[in-house]
Amino acid sequence: MPTDTHTTLDELLQRLGKNDPERMADLYAEHVDWKLSWPEAEQGRSAMPAIRHRSTRADVADHFRSLAEHHIPEEADTRIERILVDGDDAVLQGEIRQTARHTGRRYRARFALHRTVEHGLITRHHVYEDSLAVAGAFDPEVKA
Repeated sequence: MPTDTHTTLDELLQRLGKNDPERMADLYAEHVDWKLSWPEAEQGRSAMPAIRHRSTRADVADHFRSLAEHHIPEEADTRIERILVDGDDAVLQGEIRQTARHTGRRYRARFALHRTVEHGLITRHHVYEDSLAVAGAFDPEVKA
């Protein structure tokens, strides 16, 4: 099990590339401070089932399974542009390119991820992304 912030994040990125939700979740603490940049009442939120509150390691595995289930894997691309590490905290910046499975709509969304690693486990998972781009791909009513 990795112990420092950078090593833990490198391992998570390797596991993301293999799309193994349970092994990804193994890098998270049993209880996680989880936050997504989607307001509760935002239009389009319900169209993307992965976008919901999470708080446990089991929830994390479910999140990654749900993301895979609702996208076309062969058309997915995530580009990490930089990882900034300051002690236990890290910010990853980049862009995701995905295709929503049920609408066939492609989207690109900029993101910043704030993660905290304590004792080799991720305890904070905050995502700031272009939620309008994601909503527009999943909900035909949303104009992105």
